[in-house]
Amino acid sequence: MSPALESLVALLIVLGALFILLGSIGLARLPDLLNRLHGPTKATTMGVGAMLLASTIFFSNRAGGRVSLHEVAILLFLFITAPVTAHLLAKAALHRKKTKGGASDG
Repeated sequence: MSPALESLVALLIVLGALFILLGSIGLARLPDLLNRLHGPTKATTMGVGAMLLASTIFFSNRAGGRVSLHEVAILLFLFITAPVTAHLLAKAALHRKKTKGGASDG
């Protein structure tokens, strides 16, 4: 593998790890459910996406130029399901808040 590709893979792994760390800190530190949804759905999704992109580059290079479809399938599934899950959790939390307290805030 060329030094440029090794540097790109290393950069994507470090960038992904930083995004995952920030998303995890946000999940632990933010005050309520609706705020905590932003950590895992945005930062952590981007972090895992960067790591999967690094893995795709690495294994595609080792396979002689063929694109590794395992990581691409995981990435596609992650980017489709994470926002949908966050949306459903937010709607459930708003519905629960509405039924408990009477009128909702918005």
